[in-house]
Amino acid sequence: QVQPVESGGGLVQAGDSLRLSCTVSGRATYDMGWFRQAPGKEREFLAAIRYNGLRTYYADSVKGRFTISRDNAKNTAYLQMASMKPEDTAVYYCAAGSTDVTALTLPRGYLYWGQGTQVTVSS
Repeated sequence: QVQPVESGGGLVQAGDSLRLSCTVSGRATYDMGWFRQAPGKEREFLAAIRYNGLRTYYADSVKGRFTISRDNAKNTAYLQMASMKPEDTAVYYCAAGSTDVTALTLPRGYLYWGQGTQVTVSS
């Protein structure tokens, strides 16, 4: 069974940096993405990376502050977040296994989801 597992969430102050990790079980290498969901809001795309790491995608809202990367030897993707703001507070989800490479910015574009990790940014 393929199961992404997120780690690295927590409480940080505005302006701090934080790195999230997502490790996927199994041997296959997948396209991977990061999303977040704040209370009362829809799940929001943040960043995605192709299985070979050669292409990345970002939401305009985080471009320049967040960086996605991966280490295929560890089956792990990362989301490095900088200059964090209180509005970044949300549950952050990792997704893996694209159903459609043209839909990597959409939740429906992925087969497998992690349980989420809470990120809270205090002002």
